[in-house]
Amino acid sequence: MKTKFGFTKLLVDNLEASAGFYKSVCGLVETGRVDAAIAGRNIREILFAPGHEGGATFVLLKFLDAPKPANDEVILGFTTDDVEAFVERAKAAGGAVAQPAYTAVEHGVKVAFVTDVEGHLLEVVQPL
Repeated sequence: MKTKFGFTKLLVDNLEASAGFYKSVCGLVETGRVDAAIAGRNIREILFAPGHEGGATFVLLKFLDAPKPANDEVILGFTTDDVEAFVERAKAAGGAVAQPAYTAVEHGVKVAFVTDVEGHLLEVVQPL
């Protein structure tokens, strides 16, 4: 069986605010927008290019008939060459620090946890 992980869809309430956060903090590049339906429910999506060749696509999705979704069902993972700068960008874009940066020597990384503008948790990892 030939299968690969291709994309993640994060359910959000405010597409524009969320898109602005991920563009400014993570440097994601928007590639398109989709209005469609899933199982009879209207949706709107914003798609972002993979961060590297062969990487997965990131998608923000809003169910147009639903209230704000839960924000504790997934932790998004990002790698960076500067955790502190990422954390500062997240704060400047309306996010918050959930756990300040710390060094996990046993894993060879520096790690921080931040939240986006809707409270979704992001784990940010910097290889040492």
